[in-house]
Amino acid sequence: MSATNSAVRYRWSDLATDRPMEQLERRRIIGEKMMISRVHLEKGCVVPTHSHENEQFACVVSGRLSFGIGAEGSASRRVVVVENGEVLHLPPNVPHSAEALEDTLVLDLFSPPSQTTGIDRNH
Repeated sequence: MSATNSAVRYRWSDLATDRPMEQLERRRIIGEKMMISRVHLEKGCVVPTHSHENEQFACVVSGRLSFGIGAEGSASRRVVVVENGEVLHLPPNVPHSAEALEDTLVLDLFSPPSQTTGIDRNH
């Protein structure tokens, strides 16, 4: 899907939708050095703890997500609620989970791009 020497315009509604887990719908644009995922999580959707090599920016467009940051059961694990208009930066290999506190739309930016992310590997 990457464009090497020309600009490409995409329309979210024209892109293929996948459902890597229940209550979660995703559309992605995968470029040469980064990718963007438009993810809709229904209220109550829980993304289990996972980590990945990709650096990630989770940009909440609407709704609220509660992120668990750190390994399950570790003393350093903390919870961060990210709301409409906020961005969470997740460095590579940081274990994290997410729970949709309400219906939520998030734009996830990943670098480098990959065909799979943590939710693909866990399900």
